[in-house]
Amino acid sequence: MPEPYIEVRGLAKDYTGGVTVHALADVSFTVLPGEVVALTGPSGSGKTTLLNLIGGLDVPTAGEVRVGGKSLGGLDDGELSLYRNREVGFVFQTYNLLPHLTALENVAVPLLVRGLSFEEARGRAAELLGEMGLADRGSSLPPKLSGGQAQRVALARALSTEPRLLLGDEVTGNLDRATGREMLDLIRSQVAGRGLTALVVTHDASVSDWADRALELQDGRLVF
Repeated sequence: MPEPYIEVRGLAKDYTGGVTVHALADVSFTVLPGEVVALTGPSGSGKTTLLNLIGGLDVPTAGEVRVGGKSLGGLDDGELSLYRNREVGFVFQTYNLLPHLTALENVAVPLLVRGLSFEEARGRAAELLGEMGLADRGSSLPPKLSGGQAQRVALARALSTEPRLLLGDEVTGNLDRATGREMLDLIRSQVAGRGLTALVVTHDASVSDWADRALELQDGRLVF
């Protein structure tokens, strides 16, 4: 049995305002390298909060997240930024594409940030768009893309920096069922081909038959 790639131990997250909201409470689980895990549950169950903690976008109130043997709680701001930029690829429900940049430019941006030359970044971006079936849409602006096309561009951007971990937050939430299933199958093939580990948040329980396994959250707690 390989060592876990992700270890979540006693994880809790509270949001304090006028009233304290317990978004997560005592969540523990592990994910093996190469696994595709669906995080399911109703809206407000803590799925996105959990994904953000694993992705280093937020810090827990209690507990620990370890990824690749490293405790995220032991990283300073600079190290967390490197973790997010080099080890994690994010795909969001709303795509988060820059509307004034073309599809190719959106994919190229993270590569330019990494220090690749303009020509290298464009070449790599074009290659990725081809893998997504979008070789002919590189010059299109995001408002001219369908929802499925925009999400494929977002996936290409997430994969551009060759991450080890892919995190998807409701990646099918804005897509019809058929397009959503095509997107999930594309993610599955990319994860397998690149040897990634993936966690995909969804409110659609039927996705559990697509993943290697599903973890269900209710009211901030894992249910089995």
